[in-house]
Amino acid sequence: MGAGAMADTDDETGSATTVSDEISADSAGPTLTGEMRLLAANAKAMAQAEIAYQRSRAAYAGSKVRIIAILSVSAACLIFFAVMAAVVGTVIALAPLLGGWAAMIAVSGSLLVIVAVLGIIIALHVRQMKTVLTDKADDE
Repeated sequence: MGAGAMADTDDETGSATTVSDEISADSAGPTLTGEMRLLAANAKAMAQAEIAYQRSRAAYAGSKVRIIAILSVSAACLIFFAVMAAVVGTVIALAPLLGGWAAMIAVSGSLLVIVAVLGIIIALHVRQMKTVLTDKADDE
């Protein structure tokens, strides 16, 4: 054997392959079919990895949404009780000045005025949203 070709013996067949034989086999290059199969296998592996990643993200988001919902409901209940305490406290504070019934009417009337103002603001935003959405739909 020459200086550039080192022999390796294959234990199963007993034949000798040289480095130059391996280089000449590799120099032929991969075939288009082989490349397409490799590309398809890589695409399949990437898709499976992406699906697993998105599943783990969905599971994490689902567990967090549950906790967020419980905490939000708890906070809303506490806000409701705080507002009710403020309303009752205001009625009690105004009772010596206006009388019991007048204090209740004054506090309830104030709350209804606040609700009316909020309702007007909500209606303006709804109208604005409808205008924007209908203009977008007409352009398409």
